[in-house]
Amino acid sequence: MVKTSANNKKRSYSCNHCFSQIVICGECGEMFRKLHWNNRGVKSIVWRCISRLESTGLECHARTINELVLQYAVVKAINQMLGDKSNYQAQLQLNIAAVIRTSQATAIDSIDEKLMALQQELIQKANSKEDYDEIADEIFRLRELRQKTTVDTAARDEQIKRINDLQDYISQQTALLTEFDEALVQRWIKQITIWDDHITVELKSGVSIDVDA
Repeated sequence: MVKTSANNKKRSYSCNHCFSQIVICGECGEMFRKLHWNNRGVKSIVWRCISRLESTGLECHARTINELVLQYAVVKAINQMLGDKSNYQAQLQLNIAAVIRTSQATAIDSIDEKLMALQQELIQKANSKEDYDEIADEIFRLRELRQKTTVDTAARDEQIKRINDLQDYISQQTALLTEFDEALVQRWIKQITIWDDHITVELKSGVSIDVDA
């Protein structure tokens, strides 16, 4: 998987750790990298901003964070969501409405109607030997827009599915999490942003949760 960092450098890692490429620095926007530390004989796994490990052209003072703190932040964020189900479910409904509203602005049916009308107009002008360059250009533009809209519609459907899946999870979960679950990270979490005094956990469904950690 390749991801573009804040300074437009493409980074690719073979590490399949659930936190790989999703832990982001709130100060400089770079990714955090996993490190094995041995501090006076005490071994631990920590995550540190790449800008503090190599020359990226970005000055950064972000804290180094223990992996156990990251795990705790994820559990705390999900439990915060589960503890306030009605509020987060209402927010998810608003997210679905926003996704649908955005996609309706360039509905495929509307584009197809315009294309059909323009194609008929082009044939008429061609038959009467009138200039039809502008119409042809507009047809090409609409065809490109239609292709993009088809891709956007697939992305919209996937986003709505993610939101619905999360709503089902919230509804069905009867107890708070008691331990970290790597599968939950891979399924629900899009990004974890590290700040000086807190951590922001952003879910793939568009919900962001701030936790002290």
